[in-house]
Amino acid sequence: MGVTGVERERLERLLVGGDEASVAALAALRCGGPYMVWDGATSAQSLALVYGRRLRLTRRRGAQTTNLERTVQLLSLHQQPVRLGQIRAADGSCTFMLFLTEDGSRLIACTSVRRTHV
Repeated sequence: MGVTGVERERLERLLVGGDEASVAALAALRCGGPYMVWDGATSAQSLALVYGRRLRLTRRRGAQTTNLERTVQLLSLHQQPVRLGQIRAADGSCTFMLFLTEDGSRLIACTSVRRTHV
């Protein structure tokens, strides 16, 4: 799975007007945070299982997440393959995971995990 040449401006358009995690991801992107969108797609159902486990783990550890529960719900409902993307805050304090339609034209969900040690 390689990294695609998705433009920063295109990601900005996908993140505008979204939930709390999307708004924060957009701010991180606009502040120069590094980003990537991987080539290829993955089953939304398998991602729902993986991120469901992450949700339980982050709750046990007390990690600060945004929109992770909703992301798991949205992935569970999505019937098509999903492309993954990632944005990191420029200071490394937070990582945002983006879940896009297979063609990259629409944002399905966005979640973030705040790092406790930067």
